Amino acid sequence: MQFLGILVLILIVTTLVGHYSSRIGIPAVIGQLVVGIVLGPAILNWIQPNEFIHFFSEIGVIILMFIAGIESDLKLLKKYLKPSFLVAIIGVIVPMSMAYGIGIFYKMSNSESLFLSIIFAATSVSISVAVLKELNVLQGKAGATILGAAVVDDILAVIILSVMISLVGTGSNSNSLLITFGGQILFFIAIYFVVKFLAPIMAKLGQNLFVPVGPTLMAMILCFGMAYLADLLGLSSVVGAFFAGIAISQTEVRNEVDKSIEPIGFAIFIPVFFVSIGLNMKLTGLGSYIDFIAILTLTAVISKLFGAGLGAKLSHFTISESYMVGAGMVSRGEMALIIAQIGYQSKLISSSYYSAIITAIILTTLLAPFLLKHSAKLSSKNNVIFDPNDIDFEAENRFINANLYD
Repeated sequence: MQFLGILVLILIVTTLVGHYSSRIGIPAVIGQLVVGIVLGPAILNWIQPNEFIHFFSEIGVIILMFIAGIESDLKLLKKYLKPSFLVAIIGVIVPMSMAYGIGIFYKMSNSESLFLSIIFAATSVSISVAVLKELNVLQGKAGATILGAAVVDDILAVIILSVMISLVGTGSNSNSLLITFGGQILFFIAIYFVVKFLAPIMAKLGQNLFVPVGPTLMAMILCFGMAYLADLLGLSSVVGAFFAGIAISQTEVRNEVDKSIEPIGFAIFIPVFFVSIGLNMKLTGLGSYIDFIAILTLTAVISKLFGAGLGAKLSHFTISESYMVGAGMVSRGEMALIIAQIGYQSKLISSSYYSAIITAIILTTLLAPFLLKHSAKLSSKNNVIFDPNDIDFEAENRFINANLYD
């Protein structure tokens, strides 16, 4: 039962650090990431990134993205679908180009440099979601664009990685690659039927069940089921969880499920997820790679900030809105860590660079919430967090009239 002691330690420390982080104006997510670094192999070595941490963190990020899907406005996501594609595409091309250049500069091989570029093309929107939610700007123009772009971003990164592993790595072939792509296309087609038919049926069934929190139980089955299917098809499990949340958001049990899931997620699983990212950092043997880590971290931040921000600007966003979108795409988090691990196992990068790359990923992830908070402050000063065009004035008028004549 040692894992219970580890869980208690994580929850106590993340609660205290999160509380005082918020009091001094730092996003609580930063505090939780730092807890992982301090308690993990990098400093105190009290907690190891073991199987228990892995399972809890997987559930944590799935629940976090499921909540993001529930609280997202489908109309906004559809409205900003084109900007999301532009943000994602430019936000992948620019980091890939710059990271590849760094690899060549440090005498890495062509395949290693290309793999390095794929790692830093990915975006971990889960970190941004937590900060946007904390700042109350998730449901807005920038929030919708970040969520949409991050999904496209993940898909692009997975496709590029799959192609590279099949061509350069070990253990893959073109037939399995075609099967994977076919399955992923069918998955996105199936999402329409899940939103339109399956989610409402499951929500109604949940309401008719003679068990406690029936609708929430059915929603979690849908969430974990879609996350599992996405992972099975080579996509990130968070993509499946996010679309499961979107599906539930279109049903009448949306508020009930949201209120039931949030306490579970933010009380137990989500803190473990953020701590797990910090646990991946190790300081041993990094002295000779300080310049490489510093340049790679700086490039990772600037390339996403500029690339994704440029995509938003070309979509006619204001400068402050573009800054927020760019800042929301900076975090690499678990997506980059997963890609790095897959590539390392496929012998796409040498062990000498692996630890330095992991360190750069974590440092980039630590910097991202600060940028996002700064962009939110700037946007609030310019009154652009919420676009007046995003407000449903007809619904507002109906609400006002209903209260006037009640």
